[in-house]
Amino acid sequence: MKKEGILFLLTLLILLNSCRSSRTAVTTSYGEPNAAAYIEKYRDLAVNEMKRTGIPASITLAQGMIESDFGRSTLSREANNHFGIKCHDDWTGPTIRHNDDRRNECFRKYARPEDSFYDHSDFLKSTTRYSFLFDLSSSDYKAWARGLKKAGYATNPDYANMLIRKIEENNLYYYDRGFLTPEKTVTESVPAKPDSLKPVVEEPQAEVPVSNVTAVVQSRVPRIMENNRIQYIIVKEGETIESIEKDFELLKWEITRYNELDSDFTPASGQILYLQPKRDRAEPGKEIHITAQGETLYTISQIYGVKLKKLYEYNLMVEGEELVPGQKIWLRTIKPVNQQR
Repeated sequence: MKKEGILFLLTLLILLNSCRSSRTAVTTSYGEPNAAAYIEKYRDLAVNEMKRTGIPASITLAQGMIESDFGRSTLSREANNHFGIKCHDDWTGPTIRHNDDRRNECFRKYARPEDSFYDHSDFLKSTTRYSFLFDLSSSDYKAWARGLKKAGYATNPDYANMLIRKIEENNLYYYDRGFLTPEKTVTESVPAKPDSLKPVVEEPQAEVPVSNVTAVVQSRVPRIMENNRIQYIIVKEGETIESIEKDFELLKWEITRYNELDSDFTPASGQILYLQPKRDRAEPGKEIHITAQGETLYTISQIYGVKLKKLYEYNLMVEGEELVPGQKIWLRTIKPVNQQR
């Protein structure tokens, strides 16, 4: 009986520990980070800091989101430290001990989250190894992301890509222009043609006919333009994928993934190439496209900056299905089941 009693107690303890671990796992994995709430709360501050110091607002927000886990990390909750800045020799303010690369490391502690944002800007401005960043444009978030990794801001080897993904997934690059709502664009004061592609800055625009994805662009049009809130370029004569990647500081996979192309494709003069991921739907007001002779669902996806797989879903089509002239293509919602071509 004594042996059986010990076995029973051991089994009971194992079961209790298992239940406790299970509850802990559920609690820690519950819910997704609330990016929208974090952006809403700190975007004004990030834009003001950009105007004060030149650090892109997108970079500030992305770093804050990653380093603080959207304001939910222990360091951000207990010390209002949203950027993981350690004490260093020149810090004379309050501190907190926290396990990071090593156990019990010293981190800066702030009275308010806002103070963490101010100190983040001043820290980058006053630290010699980050000085080269301020020669970069405030709109070049990719160069800033790679520069921060190069300067050793974080030890994660994928840190630059993490920042870039966070910026593009949440459209944070809009705040680099000083806007506080992503819906606004620089060309808002210039009425846009219904199906034209809009440049980022106010300069004479080339008309890109929706029926011709290889339209020629006038020489005065800015190189980086915008469609559906996505930056894109038009390929020039003689350009290669390698030269484009070099000119725009893109990773090897970015052009092919963003434009849903094979890895061995050859750019053609006049081709639209997006520098950022396409979206799940077209801009508001562009609900339907009427196909022209020779168009494919892919060329339409490039015209409107919409992911090809979403167009297949919206239009209840299978991959490879051909279009006919005059066919209606839904760009934002699923085609009504009783709708004819």
